[in-house]
Amino acid sequence: MADYPGFIAIETGEDDGLPLAIAWSLPDGRIKQTLIQPDDSWISEDTNVMGSYSIEELESLGVSPLDVIRELESDHFSATLYTSDNGEDEAALVRLFDTYGLDPFVELAPAPVLYKVISASDWHRLRSETFNDMGLEPMRPEHEIEVMLTIHKQLNEKD
Repeated sequence: MADYPGFIAIETGEDDGLPLAIAWSLPDGRIKQTLIQPDDSWISEDTNVMGSYSIEELESLGVSPLDVIRELESDHFSATLYTSDNGEDEAALVRLFDTYGLDPFVELAPAPVLYKVISASDWHRLRSETFNDMGLEPMRPEHEIEVMLTIHKQLNEKD
């Protein structure tokens, strides 16, 4: 099988793209994932909505936003990464980079644009079916990547 495209997914809190966890794929189909330590500038005293994580979990189990950026740069500098197109990934990525006054060095595009054999609405339906078939959760970035890799493999086998 040829190399996989780069897929990315970011789990966010309810506060304007607050990045909580991130996952992306590598060309060989492996998945990197981590929780993200919240930057002090992201948290106010009334911030308590961290998805299914506590601030303590994110701080103790997550990695710093700068380390996330460095790892992403190492794997996908100047690349186009594909998302499930839920709209939150771009806001979260921008927030991650803005923390350090950086411009994102990756471009995001909706995954359905990779496939001429299927419409975007059919891709989204296939995505939902794949989540159900695999028993995975759509809000978890690593599950999102696993589903996008599975769909990519299925659609390329049909060619």
